Amino acid sequence: MTLFYMTINGQPVSTAGQFAVKNPATGDAVGHAPNGSSEHLDRAVAAARAAFVIWSQTSDKIRARACRDIAEQIGKHAEELARLLTLEQGKPLNGLGSRFEISGAQAWAAHTATLSLPVKVLQDDAQGRVELHRKPIGVVGSITPWNWPVMIAVWHVLPAVRSGNTVVIKPSPHTPLSTLRLVELMNQVLPPGVVNSVCCDDRTSNLGAAISAHPDIGKVVFTGSTNTGKKVMANAADTVKRLTLELGGNDAGIVLPDVDPKAIAEGLFWGAFINNGQTCAALKRLYVHEQVYDQVCAALTDYAKAIPVGPGTDEASILGPVNNAMQFDKVKRLVDAAKQKGRVLLGGAPGEGLFFPPTLIADLSHDDPLVYEEQFGPALPIIKYRDIEDAIRQANDSPNGLGGSVWSSNIEQAKQVARRLECGSVWINQHGAVQPNVPFGGVKSSGLGVEFGEEGLAQYTDIQVVFG
Repeated sequence: MTLFYMTINGQPVSTAGQFAVKNPATGDAVGHAPNGSSEHLDRAVAAARAAFVIWSQTSDKIRARACRDIAEQIGKHAEELARLLTLEQGKPLNGLGSRFEISGAQAWAAHTATLSLPVKVLQDDAQGRVELHRKPIGVVGSITPWNWPVMIAVWHVLPAVRSGNTVVIKPSPHTPLSTLRLVELMNQVLPPGVVNSVCCDDRTSNLGAAISAHPDIGKVVFTGSTNTGKKVMANAADTVKRLTLELGGNDAGIVLPDVDPKAIAEGLFWGAFINNGQTCAALKRLYVHEQVYDQVCAALTDYAKAIPVGPGTDEASILGPVNNAMQFDKVKRLVDAAKQKGRVLLGGAPGEGLFFPPTLIADLSHDDPLVYEEQFGPALPIIKYRDIEDAIRQANDSPNGLGGSVWSSNIEQAKQVARRLECGSVWINQHGAVQPNVPFGGVKSSGLGVEFGEEGLAQYTDIQVVFG
């Protein structure tokens, strides 16, 4: 069985204890991860602090080159990372699975290399010159989830490195192996201490809480549930840390009566079921106008029936299992409740182990648990509406506000509805597409700050104004 290591100050670090990481498709152990302690975290932070002294003073050109080198490393090891990711996360190699994720991580790293935050001249006249400088914060603590572990690690780490910070990253205990390997690859092109990794099982120690409270960490970037994000905020308060929080979403999609149901079925399906629904900005509840309700339900069901579900290592699989038992149980609970009130169009019954088939349940109401709770799995509730004002009200009646979508053949009409949705991103005739040049973040309880693009890069800096 392969033993994986943390990386601290450029060196592999083992621990006295390890924990098994299991393949959600089979239940078999695929590797053993180090079970680190607060002492390991302190060592990693100290290494990052020491490296920051030099890395923060490097030129813009050197940092950009480092990001390009990381992108090249990901590309060279793409198949290795994809297979490791499939084994621990469960997502298939093909489709919108592991190879897709690794390719996206490489592209994101390469694009981050092109970003910059030049000095901004606020005033230059007879009264004097005033410049706005963006300076790196220091040590960045990154806490990543289990759904897109490599992609989100790149989202956290690359802008930190690009802007002159150093990093300590802690992956989820469900999917630590691909992240630990990714950090090893980064350290083949970065100076020691610039990017460090720590890892634990979240039971015998809680390094996530320790990161958010650590006095020598200047910023925390966290992707995960809203409840955990609130704990990160509370733990960070005493040290007044900078925060970027990308939290839960319960994204609504509104289908207007002028759509072609067959034309939008594919987009609706992948908006909801990408990564088996285990995506913050997936389509989680679908409001369909009564004039096209039956046709949309039928077209979506026909499309979903043809999607192969199986172990991620099977090249024919397009969807895999739910990643872990806790999430599986939540999906099952919500689906079981929905089956009592709604009409099951597809799925609804668990498979073997952690497999849960794509599930569509129609005729639900806005107050059903599968609608108002975030399921984060392969089940989509469908709600009929008559009045667009009511649909908008229901879409906005949520503590979350990450993404939303409007589906229509009239783009201008769709945009009018889109602008009334209370969320950070709205898509027209698609759902969940993110780009490295476009800022992404939530409103309400879905987060704080943004990622991606120059706006996201700026979140890794403090402003200093120079009068001279």
